[in-house]
Amino acid sequence: MSQTLLVKHARVLVTMDDTRREIADGAVFVRGNVIEQVGSTESLPQEADEVIDAGGCVVLPGLVNTHHHMYQSLTRVIPGAQNGELFNWLQNLYPIWANLTPEMVEVSTLTAMTELMLSGCTTTSDHLYIYPSGCRLDHSIEAAQRIGMRFHAARGSMSVGQSKGGLPPDRVVEEEADILKDTQRLIETWHDPARHAMRRIVVAPCSPFSVSRDLMRESAAMARHYGVSLHTHLAESRTDIDYSREKFNMTPAQYAEDCGWVGHDVWHAHCVQLDDDGIALFARSGTGVAHCPCSNMRLASGIAPVRKMRDAGVPVGLGVDGSASNDSGHLLGEVRQAMLLQRVGFGPDAMTAREALEIATLGGAKVLNRDDIGALKPGMSADIVMFSLDQIGFAGALHDPVAALVFSTPSNVWCSIINGRVVVRDGRCTTVETGPLIERHQRLALQLAEAARSTT
Repeated sequence: MSQTLLVKHARVLVTMDDTRREIADGAVFVRGNVIEQVGSTESLPQEADEVIDAGGCVVLPGLVNTHHHMYQSLTRVIPGAQNGELFNWLQNLYPIWANLTPEMVEVSTLTAMTELMLSGCTTTSDHLYIYPSGCRLDHSIEAAQRIGMRFHAARGSMSVGQSKGGLPPDRVVEEEADILKDTQRLIETWHDPARHAMRRIVVAPCSPFSVSRDLMRESAAMARHYGVSLHTHLAESRTDIDYSREKFNMTPAQYAEDCGWVGHDVWHAHCVQLDDDGIALFARSGTGVAHCPCSNMRLASGIAPVRKMRDAGVPVGLGVDGSASNDSGHLLGEVRQAMLLQRVGFGPDAMTAREALEIATLGGAKVLNRDDIGALKPGMSADIVMFSLDQIGFAGALHDPVAALVFSTPSNVWCSIINGRVVVRDGRCTTVETGPLIERHQRLALQLAEAARSTT
């Protein structure tokens, strides 16, 4: 008999179901790793193997992070990369990242996932595209298994170095045959296509300015052969647009279509500079977008036209992006910034608090091509997060507790459940000791920076 779990007495239960119900004194009953019942507390079973009283909490589906580079948590606010636009920023950081080690990939993944989990995230993608010194995507996957995060591991790659007209230094790129071989290995070893899967593999060449057209096309063919998703960066900045026009005589969206990179199984990060034709293409084809507002502001890339995208029918999710272009991995904070930035760019009614939360839940699920996460309703994965309203930042804001989560200072979760397992309790992660992890991460961050200095 599967274990049962009952979350009851939520001040407000935000279901994100088909009618977007918000249930006062709400409850969720879970059997194993799947939600069995949702409703008012009095209407659900009163007993379970574990009972969590969520009185005073807003209870939500777990948030979904659709774009990250977790290794970059080792290079937050590093001197030399605190200013500058995308290409300049990358050129300053590539020589540092060239000294990554397997231990650094493992520890940075654990650190980034801890931060995400505490911010209300239960499913995350990560785009690892640099593999020096024996680093492998397996090191991230094994870390995710240890901490208990639902994980879409994106096998990134760079194959066009500076000598071939690309942006990255030659010493951080790989041979394309090796990239495809390792990607196939990862899919065959780790990918789980089942509903409620905790682990999926994504085919993810880094960007149009760091891989060839051939690799883009062969990657798309491989992904479709195995039935896995595709992910890359696209139309992030004006320099990105200029590169695409100069090298391919196409806009980024035209290039994506030419390479077979549109469809419900594809999502692109950023798309800040996606034009009207590109938006229409993405809407027609069901191509998704990972919106990363903090990173886009940090690098002065611009304001992604999310309002226009959603009105056209483009699937949009949220991403914190790498911690070297955001310096934070707080997904609820990203929800707030998404709402505020759309208002800065397109007016005070451009995005509501509830729409921002919808993008972070249902939107992220659709972008990742999943139908089992993003909502609290029977048959969905048991990914549930609880935010306590008994905090100074919510004082005076309880006229609308759901909107308060977005408008007020972003807070951490009180409790989080992933796949039916409690991974945060009383605001503390239960699957990793954060103190020793932070100490280890700090040591490795200093070691990485020192390695870069010694090679210059």
